[in-house]
Amino acid sequence: MYKLLAFLAFLFLSSSIKAQKPAASVGKLVHYDKFTSRHVAPRNIDVWLPEGYSPRKKYPVLYMHDGQMLFDSSINWNRQEWSVDETLSRLIAGRKVRPCIVVGIWNTPDRRVEYYPAKAFALLPPALQDTLRKDLGDPAAQPRSDAYLRFIVEELKPFIDSAYSTKKDRGNTFIMGSSMGGLISMYAICEYPEVFGGAACLSTHWPGSVFRNDPNIAAGFIAYLEQHLPDPVTHRFYFDYGTATLDAWYEPYQKAVDKRMAQRGYTAKNWITLRFEGEEHSERAWGKRLEKPLRKMVKK
Repeated sequence: MYKLLAFLAFLFLSSSIKAQKPAASVGKLVHYDKFTSRHVAPRNIDVWLPEGYSPRKKYPVLYMHDGQMLFDSSINWNRQEWSVDETLSRLIAGRKVRPCIVVGIWNTPDRRVEYYPAKAFALLPPALQDTLRKDLGDPAAQPRSDAYLRFIVEELKPFIDSAYSTKKDRGNTFIMGSSMGGLISMYAICEYPEVFGGAACLSTHWPGSVFRNDPNIAAGFIAYLEQHLPDPVTHRFYFDYGTATLDAWYEPYQKAVDKRMAQRGYTAKNWITLRFEGEEHSERAWGKRLEKPLRKMVKK
């Protein structure tokens, strides 16, 4: 129960704490305060550049959600981080992955409605939609994930591609997140298969709500995937889950998703799902296993 309460605190507090400028331990971190959009509210953006970054080279780009939790634990409510800069720098130095740019997209008080896939929500019965709206924090709210993805695809990516030396094509553009960030990463590659070539979804929150573990909600995501999974020839997926705290809910849903992945033609060449015994729902846990999705996405 303590862990669940801590996670609820994350949902309500992580977007409202006083924003501080993060620092990277390795590489260079460029911070953009209140990046504006026509589609969603302004939010902070962090761009991590690997050591030795040069405008004479071209780099793959990894877009990551919950950006304030990626690099610097000192600015976060729970004093945890993914340690993206340290892990990527180690893998690059060891020639395990290609040098790449990471774009950290900070969340906002609208996190839950922006990260909930709208088309999966639309597949739910009206009564269940009403219940889920309350769980998402606003009885009148509709998921705004389509607007959030338009912000990334139509505004943020063009800015990144113009300001930095990037490889712009699908095969070098990836998206990653955890929990509801896993949901929106899955949704992004399905909605924009021409933009994203890979999605890493850690501790994907298939129940959709932290207040109820309802298989009927998860069924909406599975039905959506059956209709929208992209071509396995040109896309790749990484899924994982732990077995402790909130992650203890996920295994049956992930197994159902895995069945659909196999039916669609995904194999070990372009998809992996991993189970981490005893691991909890936290930035510390995701950071411990970050090497695995990075090697799946930005492989040599």
